[in-house]
Amino acid sequence: GRMLANILRDNGVDAGGVVFDSGARTALAFVTLRADGEREFMFYRNPSADMLLTADELKVDVIKRAAVFHYGSISLIAEPCRTAHLHAMKVAKEAGALLSYDPNLREALWPSLDEARTKILSIWDQADIVKVSEVELEFLTGINSVEDDVAMKLWRPTFKLMLVTLGDQGCKYYTKDFRGTVPSYKVQQVDTTGAGDAFIGSLLRKIVQDPSALQV
Repeated sequence: GRMLANILRDNGVDAGGVVFDSGARTALAFVTLRADGEREFMFYRNPSADMLLTADELKVDVIKRAAVFHYGSISLIAEPCRTAHLHAMKVAKEAGALLSYDPNLREALWPSLDEARTKILSIWDQADIVKVSEVELEFLTGINSVEDDVAMKLWRPTFKLMLVTLGDQGCKYYTKDFRGTVPSYKVQQVDTTGAGDAFIGSLLRKIVQDPSALQV
């Protein structure tokens, strides 16, 4: 864990919000690649340090300074991390940050798929920006389609932007008054690990630089 925090600092990332737990190890994800560059995951946790984060340990001053508070759903799986997650969202919202949600579904980590779906959707209405993959779209709607009428089943009036990523086919975007599709860059695919994170990180950076890009 300390090694990872140091890597962040070495790359110019503010690690002031990182908390260490002396009694648990950092979670590990083992990624195996298929021939087509897609990946499968195995996890080492139960419990890992992130699962033991409490609301009292949150560095709320760091959260309050954020323009965007970005989160996933893995921290909703177990207590006390779930309560810490919900409290962090509340602090960020009250401080005026945009709430950005990428469910980042990892089925193997959840006790059941029904619980995963229920908890992922339990905070759905609170986000300003939501990004889902085509796999997550099917999981949450129960419909094997990426057509607009299916995607709009996940739309909420409180959203400023919803995105559906389509792998090498680009992405779809939805706002209150308009929608569209952006094609992907054509590259030789080697390893897709982190592609979704790079996508949403770049998007959020642009929104911070130019908030007028969002329809409010």
